[in-house]
Amino acid sequence: MFPIRDDTPRFSTPIITYFIIVLNVLVFMYELSMGAQSQRALNALVAQFGVIPRHEVVVVTGQTPLSPGAAVLPIFTSMFLHGGWLHIIFNMWWLWIFGDNIEDYLGHFKYLIFYLASGFAAALVHIVLNLNSRVPTVGASGAIAGVMGGYIILYPRAKVLTLVFLIVFITFWWLPAWFFLGYWFLVQFLSGAAMNIAETSQSSGGVAVWAHVGGFVAGILLIKLMPARPRRFSYSRDR
Repeated sequence: MFPIRDDTPRFSTPIITYFIIVLNVLVFMYELSMGAQSQRALNALVAQFGVIPRHEVVVVTGQTPLSPGAAVLPIFTSMFLHGGWLHIIFNMWWLWIFGDNIEDYLGHFKYLIFYLASGFAAALVHIVLNLNSRVPTVGASGAIAGVMGGYIILYPRAKVLTLVFLIVFITFWWLPAWFFLGYWFLVQFLSGAAMNIAETSQSSGGVAVWAHVGGFVAGILLIKLMPARPRRFSYSRDR
C-alpha cells in the first residue's frame, strides 16, 4: 500500500516540513555529486555522518579518545542522508503527506523538536538492537515514523487515499488512518521480529525496521507529552 494524500485540513503553512524536505534534497544532490567524482569519497561521507552502531558503542564506552559528541552528531546528520532515489522519494513523500498536520498541531518550533527527537529515539533503538553492526545507517525514516505515530494518535479517523496492489490489479481506496498506519507499524514490527528469530542482523545491509518501530512509538509518546500550540486556526472578521 502506498499513500497518495490524506483528507486532514491544515490551517498554517508547514514551513519546517518544507525546510526539512528541501534540506534533504540538497544533501542528496551533494551525495550524488560526490558519488559521480569518487565512490570512495561518498562511502567516507556516509561512514562519517551515518549511524554505525558499533562505532557508537565504542565512543560511549570510552574505548576511543573521541568525545561523546562524536556519537551524538551522526545520529542527527544521518537523518539527512539517503541511500538512493527511491529511498529519498519515498521518505519525503510520506513526510509531505503526514508532516504538515503534525506541524500544524504543534507549531513550527515544537514540531522541529518532535521530528528530531523521534529520529534520535529511532536511532537509539536501532543501535541497541544491532550493537555489533558496522554498517552505516542513513535516512529520515525513523523521524518520519515518529510523525506517523503522532498522526495516528491525533487523526485516527482521517482518511488516506491509498494505492493498493491486489495481485494483478491496482486500485485506490480511502482507508482510515488508524488502519493504514497501524498496518504499516505491524509490518515493521513483524519484519523486525522475523529478523531476530532468523538470527539475522543489519550487518548485511537492508532496512533498519527496528528504527521504524522505535520512531513510531516515540512519536506516540511525544505527541501525548507535547501540547498543541495555543492558536491553531486562522479566521477572518467581518467588518
